[in-house]
Amino acid sequence: QVQLVESGGGLVQAGGSLRLSCAASGRTFSRYDMGWFLQAPGKEREFVAGISGRGGSTAYANSVKGRFTISRDNVKNTVYLQMNSLKSEDTAVYYCAARAWGSTYFSDKNLYDYWGQGTQVTVSS
Repeated sequence: QVQLVESGGGLVQAGGSLRLSCAASGRTFSRYDMGWFLQAPGKEREFVAGISGRGGSTAYANSVKGRFTISRDNVKNTVYLQMNSLKSEDTAVYYCAARAWGSTYFSDKNLYDYWGQGTQVTVSS
């Protein structure tokens, strides 16, 4: 019952910044935990960041702590990923995902029920 659309990806030089957005359908956005995942060519999809339904809890992969920030605006039904100090290793397709609130862990991709189509982020030197 949730549709997700990512935007904001593109080409950026190492050290630069991007802000990804994920727009969600529906009227109960605050009842869903949200996550960002990435998938590089030839590799499995992996966790980047997560945020609880009302924004009270967040979690990050160790590789992005201190550089990325996840946030949400429940009035606009949108979740964001602010990406700073980008590295070539961050190059991947980034996916937005949603799950019903109440789960214990953010990082398990198998717990998410809905996924967007992804947006490409390419970091060059």
